[in-house]
Amino acid sequence: MKIHEYQARQLLADAGIPVPSGTMVSTVEAANDAAKSLFDSGATLLVVKAQVHAGGRGKAGFVKLCKTQEEVNEAASFMFGNKMVSVQTGPEGLDVTKVLIADGVDIASEYYLAITTDRTSGANALIASSEGGVDIETVAHETPDAIKTVRIDPLAGLQPYQAREMAFRVGFTGKQVGQATNIMLKMSTLVEETDASLAEINPLIVTPSCDTFPDGQVIAIDAKFDFDDNALFRHNNLQEMFDPSEENAVELEAAKFDLNFIALDGNIGCLVNGAGLAMATMDIIKMHGGSPANFLDVGGAATLETVTEAFKIILSDTKVEGVLVNIFGGIMRCDVIAEAIVAAAKEVSFTVPLVVRLEGTNVDAAREILEAAQQELPTMQTATDLEDAAAKVADAVATTCA
Repeated sequence: MKIHEYQARQLLADAGIPVPSGTMVSTVEAANDAAKSLFDSGATLLVVKAQVHAGGRGKAGFVKLCKTQEEVNEAASFMFGNKMVSVQTGPEGLDVTKVLIADGVDIASEYYLAITTDRTSGANALIASSEGGVDIETVAHETPDAIKTVRIDPLAGLQPYQAREMAFRVGFTGKQVGQATNIMLKMSTLVEETDASLAEINPLIVTPSCDTFPDGQVIAIDAKFDFDDNALFRHNNLQEMFDPSEENAVELEAAKFDLNFIALDGNIGCLVNGAGLAMATMDIIKMHGGSPANFLDVGGAATLETVTEAFKIILSDTKVEGVLVNIFGGIMRCDVIAEAIVAAAKEVSFTVPLVVRLEGTNVDAAREILEAAQQELPTMQTATDLEDAAAKVADAVATTCA
């Protein structure tokens, strides 16, 4: 589960990590009110930031620095009135329904800080870089030596000496070191307490020197958190942060029936049991000249209800011109699945080509059920194996399109 920046900043603040003050608003009028309050409190520079679950906001023009009330009004009006299009949104862009109005701060230097799972060791890792404020993927590609990593022991946690050493390695100096070390330790505790799969501060900045902070103050001015869905039952406060408007509506509907669904750009719908088999199915469809319209894993205990809903979800995509069902029955019996497929296909009223490949427990009985239903489902044909199924559905769709 992802959350918005304003929510991530609040988590950091609650953990004792310094962040500039700010307010989330959902209308231009509220943006003006928030800006007036901050200006009246002594702020001289504000930042207006679109709150969407995608990066590239700055380059897309959805992060604006404002020195006057009029500039805030103009920035908020633009963001609420236009879709944000960036490298992470695709050409269709995203609607902006929330905007953060926050104190702007002077920046002397920028850093990157994150904690996420190291897939090699299976433990969390602290990642830091002196190249903050830009896409970390670009840094990793162009200057990989600028990224420093330290493994966090899953039992002992991040140790103070590790955090302090990291602060020195990325270039903090003087009293900045103690501040950065403190932020890293608090961030590590926050990740552990919330079951976060990713916690990222980019940029973590140092302000110019002042009387209170002669070496500058270390502050988090942007943050991103992802959380392990399997652990959310332990965190009611995090569940409340979920924003369904930022998610694909069809994928949310699929989740209600325990279907793992991801929409793609092709025209052949896929209904498969097992994530690995689903990916192999999509690959073989591509090999035969087709293009998968989705990833859909019905899991290991598909029922009439789940199969019916899966068909409805697949066919709700107007691009779908054919459907491939690929089921391997292990614990799941093929004859039960065949009955569910037939009943669901009748209820949905198939008009596009449907290719069904079943293999595994009770497969002979399943094939008899499909053969008996052939007259009632004229667009359905069966396949002997996955290669045959992919070829048949790709050919059927190509013939229909022609």
